[in-house]
Amino acid sequence: MQRRQFLKTASLTIPALTWPTLRAFAAELPSQITDFTARQLSDAIRTRQVSCVEVMQAYLSHIHQTNPTYNAIVGLVEDDTLMTQARAADADLAQGNYRGWMHGMPHAVKDLSAVRGLIHTSGSPRFADRIADSDSAFVARLRASGAIFIGKTNTPENGLGSQTYNPVFGPTGSACNPALTAGGSSGGAASGLGTHMLPVADGSDMMGSLRNPGAFNNVIGFRPTAGSQNATPPTSIPLSTGGPMGRNTADTIELLNTMAPRPIDGPFTPLELEGLKVAWLGDLDAYLAIESGILPLCESALRTVSSAGANVEDLVPRFDFDELWYCWTTLRHAGRVSMRQAYEDPATRRQLKPELIWEIEQGLSFTASDIERAENIRQRWIAELDRLFGDYDFLVLPTAQVFPFSKNVHWPRYIGARPMDTYHRWMEVVILGSLGGLPIINVPVGFDAGGRPMGMQVMGRYGDDKRVLEFGLVYEQLTNFLV
Repeated sequence: MQRRQFLKTASLTIPALTWPTLRAFAAELPSQITDFTARQLSDAIRTRQVSCVEVMQAYLSHIHQTNPTYNAIVGLVEDDTLMTQARAADADLAQGNYRGWMHGMPHAVKDLSAVRGLIHTSGSPRFADRIADSDSAFVARLRASGAIFIGKTNTPENGLGSQTYNPVFGPTGSACNPALTAGGSSGGAASGLGTHMLPVADGSDMMGSLRNPGAFNNVIGFRPTAGSQNATPPTSIPLSTGGPMGRNTADTIELLNTMAPRPIDGPFTPLELEGLKVAWLGDLDAYLAIESGILPLCESALRTVSSAGANVEDLVPRFDFDELWYCWTTLRHAGRVSMRQAYEDPATRRQLKPELIWEIEQGLSFTASDIERAENIRQRWIAELDRLFGDYDFLVLPTAQVFPFSKNVHWPRYIGARPMDTYHRWMEVVILGSLGGLPIINVPVGFDAGGRPMGMQVMGRYGDDKRVLEFGLVYEQLTNFLV
């Protein structure tokens, strides 16, 4: 059963199933447990169509066969320990103790977040032997929903860069081609998801770290409204936020509502596109260097959206994008001053990646007036976004400026003939949404002739997460890229 067909018929609330319905449901399931969508898997466990032991056995077998090629999951817990936990989950279910929608489901957390008893390296040699003694807040919510933590997902050192490699575990390959990068910083999460080693995956996003891996692994990545994952509203819009990834939008919604302290009220239904206004920002009138072939894939996908009734128009915001880049790098690098102690200690400085050292040095060089100027630019950009959302329902950009490249290349030095003057300039396309704190979904747009995947960012108004996700639902009905 194709995923988009399942989404058309499945409700986002779990129904009570009768035995005739159970038989029909079982007939619709894929032949391999690891090919179940997360919601199919959850229903199958809850209705005891499959046992937690069977699920864990299937996933561990698949991981042992697949992970050596992709290197997505790190710090894998021993099989015997995981099987013991799976048997306990079955025993709970037999006694009527249903923990939640993730009951008995295997899950690996991005290795920037703490999971009690598991490694917590952040991809850094400084923390190669660190074991977490408690759960981070969202991990505790996943545990309460029944997840069984099988390990961590690989991430670049300290989460820096949209290429997942580090000196502790090495690089992670794209689910579409393990010789190519999985992107980052949630690269292990996206690769594990795209290779069906995980049912769903969590990540975080400052500079495209949920979106870029989503595109590079042909899965959904959703960056929620910044601050919406905090237990209390932030006093200012943060640059970074946690968020979910899924093999489809419905799975992504389920994980989002488990990770977040304040779930989004449902039900979720595919968005009606008739009359919606969508702005296509493209390459910002040639400001952005974009690899050949990316824009046509996005534009072809948007023609499908237009054919379904949406009005798609070309648009370039009224803004100086050089100023926006200054704003981004100033605010981002200023945040690295918190790592000053590690930088100033020669013993730990030797363990920092060159790009991190450079960001810390940049941050230390800024004056109060530099920060003030950057904040003023950001406020003007937020005002421009407000103006644009007065006319349009969604703003759309490519998710990345390049297709996935060799996982042995740390970052692209050129896009076409244009040099990249920093290690993160090649991901400049994502800062428009990050600076606005907007909810953004990466949706797939297909593959180039070499089989390399790409996606596009669909950005909604601040706080309008539900509508952005509902766009994802209808987009999956119109397209067939999630295979």
